[in-house]
Amino acid sequence: MTTTHPSGLAHTLWDFDFHLPPELIAQHPAPERSASRLLDGRTPTPADRVFRELPDLLQAHDLLVFNDTQVIKARLWGRKPTGGQVELLVERVLPDLAGQRPHQVVAHMKVSKKPMLGTVLEMVGGFQATLLGRWPNEQGGLFRFAFSAPPFDVMAAHGHVPLPPYITHDDDAEDERRYQTVFARYPGAVAAPTAALHFDEGVLARLDERGIARASVTLHVGAGTFQPVKTERIDEHVMHHEFYRIPTETLQAIDRCRSCGGRVLAVGTTTVRTLESWAASGQIEGDTNIFITPGFRFQVVDLLLTNFHLPKSTLMMLVSALAGHGQIMALYQHAIAQRYRFFSYGDAMLLQRR
Repeated sequence: MTTTHPSGLAHTLWDFDFHLPPELIAQHPAPERSASRLLDGRTPTPADRVFRELPDLLQAHDLLVFNDTQVIKARLWGRKPTGGQVELLVERVLPDLAGQRPHQVVAHMKVSKKPMLGTVLEMVGGFQATLLGRWPNEQGGLFRFAFSAPPFDVMAAHGHVPLPPYITHDDDAEDERRYQTVFARYPGAVAAPTAALHFDEGVLARLDERGIARASVTLHVGAGTFQPVKTERIDEHVMHHEFYRIPTETLQAIDRCRSCGGRVLAVGTTTVRTLESWAASGQIEGDTNIFITPGFRFQVVDLLLTNFHLPKSTLMMLVSALAGHGQIMALYQHAIAQRYRFFSYGDAMLLQRR
């Protein structure tokens, strides 16, 4: 599905810029998931809270919708026949189809000189990756490979956690545990739905006690989520594609929430993109490159729980579309002044649709 929403002439890329002191970029998670800070930004005067207070800010009949994707250990290393090192970041595992080579993946390739089609890479872990071509065509920025073994198996055994580019340490055992939600279910993401990283069993139990319902969607977050916007006019930016799926049970939960006067709280921008893609297209499964910018008309999401995002990013544009550009920029200045932790391992913010 392709849906692009014009930003209007009032906004350019620089409207979503801000100065972030580098020491506020969280390099490690908080000691406890729910001990992160929570900025309640639903009113003009923000309130500084702790994440475990979230259930007390919600109402019975509200519905929390989570993204239950599972981060795969998508970063792999290998060598060309000439000896040069290659790094692969698997973006998508393709289904095996009759008459085609099995175990195909779509991946980013970092290499000093691109190998020729048909080149067999010797990968760390003892398996091979054969370069089949670009994806989805010769002009694409991704490459299609055939592994010599099932991709999910070799990634689980030999891959590395695909930490975001602003996290400077090599992945370790802490990242394997904490760069993953407690309810991750379907493998396929190369970036975590980070707003959901704050939830632990205690917070989930407290939500149940208060009669606040939960449902899930699946969107396999791609590396394109970190792709910078390179056009000054934001409506000229082309979004990356990601696969999503919405269960029938979740659609039924949304109907029950609405009929009882509840609110739909999307946990993370990936959940927003999934729900609003379905609302715009009617498709419960498929690819989306929906681009949500100021002027977008939300049809499903009332509240958003999200982390703090990169300057000039498409996610800054999404949260500005939901809560208002002025409100978002003021909240970010408050967060910087109060020394909130930013990005994937950082703190969270609760927003209300304007």
